[in-house]
Amino acid sequence: MKRTLLLLLLLCSGLVGFSQTVAPKDTVHPWTIHGQNTVLISQSSFSNWAAGGTDALAVNAVFDYDFDYKRDKWSLDNKAILGYGSSKQNGLGWRKNDDRIILNSLLGYQAAKYWLYTFYANFQTQFTNGYSYDASNNRTLLSALFAPAYLTFGPGFAYKKSDNFRVNLSPFAARITIVENDSLSSIGAYGVTPGNKSLFEFGASLDAYYKVNLVQNISFENILKLYTNYLSQPQNIYMDYSANLYMKVNKFVTANAGVELVSDPKAQIPVLRNGVTEYHSLLQVKQILGAGLTYKF
Repeated sequence: MKRTLLLLLLLCSGLVGFSQTVAPKDTVHPWTIHGQNTVLISQSSFSNWAAGGTDALAVNAVFDYDFDYKRDKWSLDNKAILGYGSSKQNGLGWRKNDDRIILNSLLGYQAAKYWLYTFYANFQTQFTNGYSYDASNNRTLLSALFAPAYLTFGPGFAYKKSDNFRVNLSPFAARITIVENDSLSSIGAYGVTPGNKSLFEFGASLDAYYKVNLVQNISFENILKLYTNYLSQPQNIYMDYSANLYMKVNKFVTANAGVELVSDPKAQIPVLRNGVTEYHSLLQVKQILGAGLTYKF
């Protein structure tokens, strides 16, 4: 784990250090920083309602920032997303419905009008423990901080027509899966050998982003990540796809709807069948819908 964190720190410091050394001193600032802070709230309440219903409350917060560098043929696109949300229903208590830490960097050198030579790095994990619940509200640990965590990096090339449309392909990408939680690593969660806390893979990764304005004040965002491991079962492709619809009411009020689909062959989800807990690789689906406040920076 310490070696992995050291590698991540060296990678990030190397990219920042590179961007500082290539920038000559002049009056044009090469950095652009922008982002938004969003708080979404949804609530439902029932009293003597004939059709039935359950009181519910959900609160979500997302911090989404871009730190971009551009100088001559060199560019460095950094994105940081921190998201956390929780919902409460009568009789069930609070359960999280969003939990993510995503750090993404793309170093590029202009090769042609829309083409770049690139070096790509991505890191993902979550803040708190995640559980699955059975019908009796008994819970089973699924994830924790740095369990799993994914570090993916490698050279490649990208097609970037604009900040709203880019595709990066890294045909020689390393991927390190970290499982720091003892109970999860002991059962070989997320593909690690039981008792080990990390898994090294070498393969190819694809990262794509597309955002379009459907009509005024309504935009649709698509994010796709794919990874295949050359070293073992390359046909089992990891897939993470997110679709987000943003609707702007005014300068501060927005309504957001989103869905995320994850297919991870190494993530085994506990399923209770005939009184026996079985573990299967299943399609993971997350949906979020809410309205709230957004402040753009």
